[in-house]
Amino acid sequence: MKTIVFIHQNMPGQFKFLSRWFGQRDGWRAYFLTRRRDRQVEGVQRITYDLHRQPKPETHLYMRQMEASVLHGQAVARKLDELRRHGITPDVIMGHTGWGETLYAKDVFPTSPLMAYSEFYYRARGADCDFDPTLPPSMDSVLQTRTRTAHMLLSMEAADHIWTATEWQRSVHPAAFKPLIEVCHEGIDTSLLKPDPNVRFVLPDQSVLTPEDEVITYVARNLEPYRGFPTFMRALPLILERRPNAKVLVVGGDDISYGKRPKDFKTWREAMDVEVDYDRSRVHFLGGLMYGDYRRVLQISSVHVYLTYPFVLSWSMLEAMSSGCLIVGSRTPPVEEVIEDGVNGLLVDFFAPEDVADRVCAVLQDPGAFAPLRRAARETVRQRYELQDCFARQKAMIAKVLN
Repeated sequence: MKTIVFIHQNMPGQFKFLSRWFGQRDGWRAYFLTRRRDRQVEGVQRITYDLHRQPKPETHLYMRQMEASVLHGQAVARKLDELRRHGITPDVIMGHTGWGETLYAKDVFPTSPLMAYSEFYYRARGADCDFDPTLPPSMDSVLQTRTRTAHMLLSMEAADHIWTATEWQRSVHPAAFKPLIEVCHEGIDTSLLKPDPNVRFVLPDQSVLTPEDEVITYVARNLEPYRGFPTFMRALPLILERRPNAKVLVVGGDDISYGKRPKDFKTWREAMDVEVDYDRSRVHFLGGLMYGDYRRVLQISSVHVYLTYPFVLSWSMLEAMSSGCLIVGSRTPPVEEVIEDGVNGLLVDFFAPEDVADRVCAVLQDPGAFAPLRRAARETVRQRYELQDCFARQKAMIAKVLN
């Protein structure tokens, strides 16, 4: 009996399909170390951990992330040590490097191969931190950014194999590690996320939208600058004025995933509501949705706006492309790796609401003219990010490490 251990504080994260497969595979037992207590993967034994304390507020600003990472790594190490004391030695350990969880995995199991998923390496220049001129980094944030990646360096140095999702995400890592990092996306289930001409979406007011309606969609985990929410909101008055029959569906929460909260407001949605004057009866904020409703939002879309800092590419953009959406995306490196302007989507200046409005309205004015771009978008995902192909590459990575 072979053993695999997955480590991700937000189970299952990038290991959704892998953990499910190993949980049901004969000859393997699978464990998942996580902080989540509300999720389970069939056939996988979940082991939850807690931090024995929180980082101290008096810790130096530059070291707070490192302290938090040490606490995460320590908590995971203690759970791994419990497995060791029960006579279990993993044949392979797979973990995300983002929170320090894999810091001490090799110290507990020095002979077990460690596969590190390195999603993003923060840097003060040339990526997300100095991208937005309206939110320039302070000297403290620049210095803090350099220090915050120390735990990732330690985790990658200990790893036997490193991989990340896209070429651009690989490119932001330190030069010394780039040759060691394999690119392999988690994959998109194109058989599930596909166009449906018969789809219907019921709004909270019980009105029903169909593919015949003009529907503009925007999706983010949370509504914030990293995903271009202010630019999108500033484009809405122009769009709604030019397209009197259009409706807007906004999916996402009001918390902060990345970056900072707005000054003087609790949420970025509240801040934009004060700044922007738009017809609120035609803009529907749906919050977080169940996956089935989320799929229907993408399938109902006439045009989908995806804006992002130079940062991790959202699954939602690829899922929208797989669903047959016409993407109006930001001309930023993560998007440009996937979308070629005028071929499989449209690109706009991240900071130009007028540019966003012009492209959205052009699509709504003559949707038939952009049908080839929709088909090309789906074909791009099928060719480069199809779940079964990505899954096969992931399994090949594991086999290579095991051998």
